[in-house]
Amino acid sequence: MKSDIIPGAEPFYFDGNEIGCLLVHGFTSTPKEVRWMGEYLAEKGFTVSGILLAGHGTSMEDMIETTWRDWFDSVLQGYEELVSRGKKVFALGSSMGGALVLHLAAHRPVAGVVGMSTPLKLTSPWMSFLPLIKHFVKYMPKGKGTWVNPEVEKWHISYTHYPTASIMELVKFLSHYRDDLPDVTAPVLLMQSKTDNLVLPENMELLKHRLSSAPVETFWVERSDHVITEDAEREKVFRRAEEFIRAHSQEVGMK
Repeated sequence: MKSDIIPGAEPFYFDGNEIGCLLVHGFTSTPKEVRWMGEYLAEKGFTVSGILLAGHGTSMEDMIETTWRDWFDSVLQGYEELVSRGKKVFALGSSMGGALVLHLAAHRPVAGVVGMSTPLKLTSPWMSFLPLIKHFVKYMPKGKGTWVNPEVEKWHISYTHYPTASIMELVKFLSHYRDDLPDVTAPVLLMQSKTDNLVLPENMELLKHRLSSAPVETFWVERSDHVITEDAEREKVFRRAEEFIRAHSQEVGMK
């Protein structure tokens, strides 16, 4: 039986115009990670759906029971709900959420994609030992938060540890989605902090190279850590995403 959703980790939906913004949070995180961005876009008139990925926002035990395909199914359900309401979909994701929305764009028609702090590969000295570690260590502790704005830590909701089985699922997913990136043809905006300590900045250029069939724009921030939707420069991130959505909405005859 699944656990109850952690208070504050609920999905959200704001009805607006014909442009639907699908917001996807990151690994072990919750929709709270993209809530501020969702509220900003809703104030600008867009329809906004912030989904909760399977196994997230409840308990780490629930997450262990899910695979990356379950996470992607959550994204597909959010996408299909917006399409069923007649919306033209822009998919926006933070961290692993960025990888999930790029994977979505390789398999479904979208008006545009915004990937924020999006990983192409994971770099850690213990990653090669993970297949062995997972048999002895169920959860790996997260490092201390490195928010530029320390007040954000009071707001942010996520699991306190990484389930090792789920890290293995993330590795499988990243390996799988890399091969699909040339199939993305929708416009893409990649945003990243130059001081990201979790997904190294080199990932943006690697992604850009892999997205060989898509028009790609990039945007850097310099005074934020990994979760740029919540950290010190989030307003810059929100405005740039809005500019991207408006520019590419006009291309397909939307306002």
